Amino acid sequence: MTALLDVYHQIPLEPVRGEGPWLFDAAGVRYLDAYGGHAVALLGYAHPRLLAALETAARTLFFQSNVVPLAVRERAAERLLGFAPPGFSKVFFVNSGAEANENALRVAFLATGRPNVVAVEGAFHGRTAGAAAVTAGREKWYGFPAAPCPVTWVPFGDVGALEAAVDARTAAVILEPVQGLAGARELPRSFLEAARRATERHGAVLVFDEVQCGMGRTGWPFAAQACGVTPDLLATAKGLAGGFPAGALLLRESLATCLGKGDLGTTFGGGPMAVALVETVVDVIESERLLERVRRLSARLRAEAVGGVVTAVQGAGFLLGLRTTRPAKDVLADLRARGILAGGAADPQVVRLLPPLILEDEHVDRILEGLRAVPA
Repeated sequence: MTALLDVYHQIPLEPVRGEGPWLFDAAGVRYLDAYGGHAVALLGYAHPRLLAALETAARTLFFQSNVVPLAVRERAAERLLGFAPPGFSKVFFVNSGAEANENALRVAFLATGRPNVVAVEGAFHGRTAGAAAVTAGREKWYGFPAAPCPVTWVPFGDVGALEAAVDARTAAVILEPVQGLAGARELPRSFLEAARRATERHGAVLVFDEVQCGMGRTGWPFAAQACGVTPDLLATAKGLAGGFPAGALLLRESLATCLGKGDLGTTFGGGPMAVALVETVVDVIESERLLERVRRLSARLRAEAVGGVVTAVQGAGFLLGLRTTRPAKDVLADLRARGILAGGAADPQVVRLLPPLILEDEHVDRILEGLRAVPA
């Protein structure tokens, strides 16, 4: 019996510690973690610079809210803006991806005074009321008696449907440049460019949800840089603080000036330990040149993973979906038996790889060997 509410499907593995890209169970069995707790362990486990930053922050100032200014919070915001595409001027720190997306929608409604949102089929934006309203398949678990806004759904990658959906009542178009839970599905650049044109034409707000695909996971700081399309609002979280709960909303100046005191708020967002880790994560990615490594090793996985149980590879960087001949849940069990952790997707035939950015060639070798050993 457990005191925890039984709402999660759990795998038969209880890790007791982590080191680099490895997890260890109580018996000392080692697993290569190519999933990172839904893309959260961005720099793996026990990264020495993250541990040092966390210890210093905890000993210096364990917590303070946004009612007081903090130099470390300001530094983290500046580093994040420098990492992001040009065009953003302000950062609002929160605790999670759902909260970042929730506030993105709130900003869009406040700025435009309009009621409608356009979303893309297959999207997952979170489980809070607003973010879940624009999440595909929410009907199974939404729980609220009504959604807070009308949502128009457009098929994945359908430029014509997108252009027809955006009009004078549209407050925002929200999308993941690379859909995570759907199975690492990368939206075509033409679709992203059409979203930018349509929102500009009708005075709507373009929101990129880069909660999963941001922070270097695609091999670029954000997918926005990879596709050459800059949104008005960009939400990020997951690996933002390397495993510590943190999220952020980046805003263009035109939207930031629409907001006044009290329009947004959070108790724990922007706490000193979280933002110290945000600052450190950006510094590690840049100083250790991890983006180049992600692009190179992703190309290896794409080129060498197809064969046997894997029929195709989709996605970008270290957000990859492996299309499999057998149900993904069975492939995942076979990989675990070979000491490799990966993840599933809403698509039952897709295995997701979300390894840490610190991965090396030897780890890619192990993943490829494991995939080749799985029966097709």
